[in-house]
Amino acid sequence: MTHGILSDAQIAALTPEQRRDLISRLEQPLSDVIDPAFLSRVRRIRLSLMTGGSIAMIPWLGYLSMTLPQNYVAHNWTLTWIGFDVLLVGFMMATALLGYLRRQLLVPAAFTTGVLLICDAWFDLMTAGPKDVWLSVTTALLIEVPVAVFMIFSAQRLLRLTLMRLWLINPGMRLWHLPLFP
Repeated sequence: MTHGILSDAQIAALTPEQRRDLISRLEQPLSDVIDPAFLSRVRRIRLSLMTGGSIAMIPWLGYLSMTLPQNYVAHNWTLTWIGFDVLLVGFMMATALLGYLRRQLLVPAAFTTGVLLICDAWFDLMTAGPKDVWLSVTTALLIEVPVAVFMIFSAQRLLRLTLMRLWLINPGMRLWHLPLFP
């Protein structure tokens, strides 16, 4: 040690567990970054909204299943589809640009692109007329769903790789088990 600082050789000699321990001891306390009371309040609001919303959706889905007509003439049909596809293209472009620039924001952009592609496939299939259903099935199975799965799993792999590289998780740790803040 020179003046209490580890040399590159000493850091290289640390085991992964020792590195993770050192990082957790050196990291800035969360309370220095954000007010813990504010963070707790936002967490409670988020949990309440998502739990309450999930519970409220159950009877709403039952109601819709009993009352919605089989057929419906949609208003603003063109604007609906064009608007959704503009959103999808925007996220695809953001994913490409952020990937090219090698930015961390690629992770949520790629994940969102994947989710939007699944939504696009679903609505294409559900709204296709009898003459067009084969095209919707083909594009869903050959393009939209495979690309969506690739985008979602790529986002997950990038997140895992980033966390492993920063010595924050063990290589075998599932992201599901990773706490939001240690």
